Amino acid sequence: MQDNPRLGIALMIATTVVFAVQDGISRYLAENYNVITVVTIRYMFFMCFVLAYSSRQKGGIRQVASSGQLPLQIGRGLLLVAQICVAILSFSTVGLVNFHAVFASYPLMVMALSVPVLGEVVGWRRWLAVCVGFCGVLLILRPGTEMFSSASILPVLAAFMMAVYGILTRYAARRDAAETSFFWTAMAGGIAMLCIGPFFWLPPIGSDWGWMGLLCLTGTGGHYLLIKALDATKASTIQPFAYLQLVFASSIGILVFADSLDPMLIIGSSIIVSSGLFALQRERKVKSH
Repeated sequence: MQDNPRLGIALMIATTVVFAVQDGISRYLAENYNVITVVTIRYMFFMCFVLAYSSRQKGGIRQVASSGQLPLQIGRGLLLVAQICVAILSFSTVGLVNFHAVFASYPLMVMALSVPVLGEVVGWRRWLAVCVGFCGVLLILRPGTEMFSSASILPVLAAFMMAVYGILTRYAARRDAAETSFFWTAMAGGIAMLCIGPFFWLPPIGSDWGWMGLLCLTGTGGHYLLIKALDATKASTIQPFAYLQLVFASSIGILVFADSLDPMLIIGSSIIVSSGLFALQRERKVKSH
């Protein structure tokens, strides 16, 4: 693998822009169609992309799909598609700004879960970062006040589901190639939506077909850019730039959907991102010794 940090960082920034646009389109569509319809269309295109991508890998689809831990791979795929449904529902209930402010805590959840699930060792400084980051989440949610609602839990649930998905992906990587995990992410989720989707189907009307098409393109394009970013350089190099999705998605929420900002949300999200970056820096330092 080449190691071109500048190219990797540029591709990662492009990835966050594309995914932010995808979130904006998802929110628009979720306000006019049910979440299952939106996710079904998105996954049909995603499946086609992954099948085409896998067919071009060494050994073709059969080799890529081969796994000695198929239940784990299918479980990962089902968890991710459920997480996407929860996330899109969150976009239309709490808004892009609030969602991404809380969702930024999921890397800290991954770090906390890696101890009991993967047996990794996390030092006290990183545990402190996790605790401080979750204080930031509480500042945003403000449980016990009139600002808190049952819908406020949705971003926390989406972040937790994404963290579990991340942990399971790392566990699967011990025996399976990244291409295999990528294949089953699309296939398991796509087949599940094919089974569920017809019961909730609402055909897009007029120009919404164009928005659905753009949703598919941004979703697939984002995954492709992420693959290329990881091909260009190490994951640890580009990971800090993933937080830019919070900035881009929040900008879309404010400019397009008139989402509001309040001081506690700004302070809370700043605490979460700072904690995540500190924990990442500590992790790098530990691994370098």
